[in-house]
Formats: sequence, C-alpha cells, structure tokens
Amino acid sequence: MNLSGLKYHHLGIPTRTPREGEVYLKEYRLYHCGYEGSEFGIEWMRYEEDCPLPELVKTVPHIAFEVDDIYRAIEGRRVIIEPNSPSEGVVVAFIEENGAPVELIQVRKKIP
Repeated sequence: MNLSGLKYHHLGIPTRTPREGEVYLKEYRLYHCGYEGSEFGIEWMRYEEDCPLPELVKTVPHIAFEVDDIYRAIEGRRVIIEPNSPSEGVVVAFIEENGAPVELIQVRKKIP
C-alpha cells in the first residue's frame, strides 16, 4: 500500500448519545460532531438503526488518515466502504486493518 503523504486526521467514536452541534448526513443516516472543535480531532458518530454502513464501522472506533491518492492507498486492502464523497472536495473510503476500521481521506486542494 502506498501511503505517501499519510497524515493523522481524526478519531471517530461511535456513540448512542445525542450531542450538541450534531450534523446529520441523510444519505448515510448518521450524525457526527466534535471534529472541528477538538484539538486532537475527536469526532462522535451516532448511527440510526437503518444506517447502511458496515457493523464494524458503527460499533468500533476508527482512526482516519489523510492520503494523497485514495485509490492507490486502498490497493490490495480489504475495502469495507468504497470511495465516496460525503462533502464537496472530499473523498473517503474505509478499509479493515487487523480487525479495526480505518478511514482514508483525500482532500481535493483548490487551485487559486
């Protein structure tokens, strides 16, 4: 796996407790919050009952890394969530590494 430019991004922690400032992602049926206000990138993830994401992602904390090329980063890995774009300029994918979910994020840089 080529992890050129690998950089810590955040830690996502599943929760069942609603939190102030949650943002709802309708397509994924989940709420998330905390990342922007956390010095260490702690993000809380609350999933609805019918959330289509893998059980591993909904129940086990994940670590996220920013990568230069998401498609090269997932080569040869067990991909559990295919590359997708939850927000403009961002592509994410999840892999399973040693029984744990890992999120890989590619941010498309804007050219001035």
